[in-house]
Parts: sequence; C-alpha cells; structure tokens
Amino acid sequence: MVVFGPQVCGDLSIGATREWLVPDGAGGYAMGTVPGLRTRRYHGLLIVAEPGQPARRHLGLAALDPVLTLPSGAVVELAAHEWSGGVVSPEGHTLLERFELVDGLPRWRWRIGPVVVERELAMVHGRAHVGVVHRLVSAPGPVRLTLKALVTWRDVHGERTAAGPAPHVEPTAGGVEVERAFRLEGPGWQSIGQWYRGARARAEEERGLPAQEDLWCAGSFTAELAPGEAIEVEAWHGESERMSAERIVARARARNRALTHDASDAADRALVLAADAFVVAGPQGAPDVVAGYPWFGAWSRDTMTAYAGLFLATGWWDEGRELLRAYAGTLSEGMLANTADTGQTEHNTVDATLWFLHAIERHVAATGDDDLAAELLPALDGVVAAHLAGTRYGIRVDPADGLVTQGAPGVALTWMDARVHGVPITQRAGKPVEVNALWINGLGAIAALKERLGRDAAAEHRLRATANASFEHRMQTPTGLYDVVDGPDGDDPSLRPNQLLAWSLPRGPMRGRPLPAAVEALLTPLGPRSLAATDPAFAAVHRGGPAQRDAAYHQGTVWPWMIGPYADARAGANADILQGIEAHLWEWGVGSVSETADGAAPHRATGCPFQAWSVAETLRVRRNVE
Repeated sequence: MVVFGPQVCGDLSIGATREWLVPDGAGGYAMGTVPGLRTRRYHGLLIVAEPGQPARRHLGLAALDPVLTLPSGAVVELAAHEWSGGVVSPEGHTLLERFELVDGLPRWRWRIGPVVVERELAMVHGRAHVGVVHRLVSAPGPVRLTLKALVTWRDVHGERTAAGPAPHVEPTAGGVEVERAFRLEGPGWQSIGQWYRGARARAEEERGLPAQEDLWCAGSFTAELAPGEAIEVEAWHGESERMSAERIVARARARNRALTHDASDAADRALVLAADAFVVAGPQGAPDVVAGYPWFGAWSRDTMTAYAGLFLATGWWDEGRELLRAYAGTLSEGMLANTADTGQTEHNTVDATLWFLHAIERHVAATGDDDLAAELLPALDGVVAAHLAGTRYGIRVDPADGLVTQGAPGVALTWMDARVHGVPITQRAGKPVEVNALWINGLGAIAALKERLGRDAAAEHRLRATANASFEHRMQTPTGLYDVVDGPDGDDPSLRPNQLLAWSLPRGPMRGRPLPAAVEALLTPLGPRSLAATDPAFAAVHRGGPAQRDAAYHQGTVWPWMIGPYADARAGANADILQGIEAHLWEWGVGSVSETADGAAPHRATGCPFQAWSVAETLRVRRNVE
C-alpha cells in the first residue's frame, strides 16, 4: 500500500507531480494526480480506446466534482481545478488528509472536522467502464453529497472549447448519454448544462502544447448519506451495462490481489500491477502491449524489448505465446510492423525484428514450447533471408563483413528515432552497435531453436561466426565500442549505452567480458544516460516544447529501460543497481517507472509517467530472468 499525507496532497507543487493510473485492459484508462488536479489533457475518469487500437482514444468523463452540504447548511467543495491565469478553485486538495493506493487502486480521504468522505474508483477489466464510489465514513448527522459531472467527447490529444457546440446530452433512466458515445448513471440526476471555461493543464503548458480547454457541466448526482452509506456512479462506453460501482471496485481489487499473490515485497507487487497495465487486447483479440501511458499505443520495438519482463518474469506464458504468433503475422519483407499510432501500419525499424528473434527464443527456452518454435521457424528463416537480400530503408547484411547496415534519407530506424521538423537527430546510418549485437544474438537464437528441434543450423552458425569476427575487428575502440561504424561521416565513437547490448544479450558478441569503465560512467540512479555528460552535444534536461524535447530525447536523457542491459552486462550486484528505480516507483507515476528522466541531477522524470519497457526491464532484473 502506498500512502501520501496532507503535506503532499495539500501542496500542488509536490502532489500534482505524482500521478495515478487505472487501466481498463483494452487500452483505455482513468488517470489523474494525487491531489485530484487535472494537469494533463489526458487526465479524466473515462478515457476510451477504440477496439484493438489503443492509440486512438477519446476523453469522455473528465471529472466528478464532490460538493458536501453539511448538517449546518455549510457547502464545501472537495474538487480541485486550475483555470487560465493559474487560479486554483476550488481548493478541495487542502482538505485531503490521505491518498493511498490499495491493491493498485486509488483512494482519497477528505476531512472537514468530524465529517470524513472517501472516494474509490476502478475499471471493469476488458471494457471501457469505470465505477466511482463516494462513501461517508463519519459525520455527526446526515450529509448531502452532490457530484457534478464535467464531460466532453474529444480526441485525447486535443482540446474542445465553447467556441463549438456543447456536447449532446440525452436523458436516460438513471442519468444521461453523452454524444451518443458513453453512458453516465447514478442517483438523483439533475441537469445543469453549463460551460466551465478555461480549464488549465499545467503539464501541457510545460510541454509547450495547448493547455486550455472548456468542460461541459452536464449535471449532477445527489444523495443524502448517513455514516457508512455511499453514492455510486458509473460511466461506460459500448456494450457494457450498469453493474454497481462497489462491485466494480471489489472485483478489480480481487483481480489485483490474485495477480500479486506471489510477489516478494511492495516493489515487486507494484511492478507486477504496473506490468499488467500495459497488456491489452489487440487486433483480432490477441494480446498486445501499450508502450506507455497516457499517449502511446502499441510499438513492436517496445513490445519485444519488454517481452521477457512482461510475460516471462510474470509467468503470463499463454498470453505471450499468442502475442508472438500475432506479431509474426505482421512480418513483411523480413520486417516486423512497428506501430500503427500514426493511423497506418508502419514497418520503419531496424531493431524490432531482431528483438522479436530474441523474444521467441527466450520464450521457448523458458516454457519448453517446441510447438511454437516449429510454427515460427519458417518466418524466422524469412527474416534472415530478407536481411541477406536487403529490405526497406537500406537494411541489409553487408556481404563484405556480415554486419547489418541501414539508413535512408529522413528516417531514423534505431530506437534513437527522434526527429525535429522531419530531420533525424540521431539517425545513426551505417552499422549501429546494438543492431549488430542483436543480429549476432538473433542468429544464435535461431540456431538454438533449430538444434532444439533436431534441425540443421550450420547456415546460422556460419553467418554468426562471420558477423562476430567482423564485430571484434570493426567495433572495438580502446575504451569500449563504436556507436556506429561505416556511417556517412565514418565511424562514430560517441559514448552511448547502445553498446551495452553487446555484453548483455545471452549470445551477444561481448558476453562474459568485463564492462569498460567508460560505459559504467553512463549510469545514474534511474538508468544510463543516452550520451556521455562529457560530450559537447550532451543535453542536461529533457524539457521545453516538442522540438526542444525531441532534440534532447537521446542526447543525454536518462532511459530507465536500459538498466536491464546494464544489469545483465554487469552480471551481478543487481539489487544494488535497482535501488534508485525502486525509490522512483513512488515519486512520479505512482507504482510505475517513467519513460525518461533528465540527464542532470536530480534526474527529474520526463516523458510518459508509465512506460512498458521501463517497468518490464526492472521487473525482469528483479526476478532474475534473462
């Protein structure tokens, strides 16, 4: 259980930087901050994902604002909102005495003298359906509780204002239907119909994005409560139907307890629940992985990098098997589909397919699933053949040395893929070190699968031996490895954590050798920096508008997911390595691990507060899964 008291809840400069997440298992979620202040355009109680398309989301129910009418007749507002100009009103966060995560679910507790009110919420797993419970814990007499429903229906990445039409609200038996998109039901509904103008999202303003929108107060639910009684409100999209908010919370709590029954400690429990948040229903019903909340959808690079942590470390083998089979179906010209976040499926990565080879072999080794190996080996042979022949974006095996080269104008194909105004910041054209470590490891993985099934793997061994010898000859420098060789400007000696994969992968070319001191120096409490702090191009902070942030994305910004390769490369002392990340579990995305952090101390978290591969690699290392 995670608990924050009034000094965190009541101070927005502290509390509003800590966020909670309740996923629905279908790509949607409820999300907000510990004090209840909406600081992002993505915050709300019902965010709905399109079926099988987790990147396509809409915000429906933005807030339920509690208003108490005490026995004395005094009216007390418990919500917190920030408006244009920075005015915070009401200031219900100052009445919070406690916020806690109980079995992964948020609970708020307000105190107004002898009157205590608690709020809990949860979502129905697999559906866009949220239940919110407000309970009167104690009071000297009956209390009236009103919940004002602030609604919208918009793309989660955008804004909606009063310059356009108000949301269409249609009465139903127990509440309303909004924009023919979602239902909202509870007791004592009264229509209001009023714009709340100028709601400010301070985190979006910090990111250089539009930070204001208008919200429609559709109406309110009201109940007279005696101590121990509760008011229940539900909101849902699609085919779901009302089922009792109390029951939704109880079922979600039971599910989370079952998921964490074998967890070793509080950090392990948090990481398992965090991992579960990213596993969602994908296209055709097979499992998929959301790369990060609140704005990412599914990215195959992230999915395959996170695979061992999300599915093998947790024992979710059946789900993992179906995911691997589904992703095999996206192979085209020897390349795994990377993402559909842009609205169309893209095959635009050099490394996701090589991580796929690694994920399959690790899965078979862990589970003994020889049937899956036999089923997928023809596809893996096709990957090797396509890389030998050459595929999109100049990706091919150089016949001169057996190493993988890549690059095409205007694209960045490695995981360091940021672009500013269409121009890659770290294009890394040529032969990147981690791509070739993955290639050598992948050839070894295919050979191991074939030999496991009694098949001839001589071709893979020959290719691997050639690539391995060339790696030894071409990649090494006096202090480590080149980041890229044979690039347009020659060999690049930039000190980056990419070279860690040569030591960390089980069949990597540097496996078992000591890690150079220069590479060790990249480490921070939250993982390795993406560029050495001594490099003239080092960016100390990952802040500002989109262009400024993208320019710094891989130029020194810390990436927690790289703690996994670092730990494997070290081959020991892993518990000590994870101390900073475990402390970080409670200081930003509560119970999870962030996407990135500033390269300079104090390494303030940036990017998504909840990131799949950051969580997965921490959990994998903690549970000693290779």
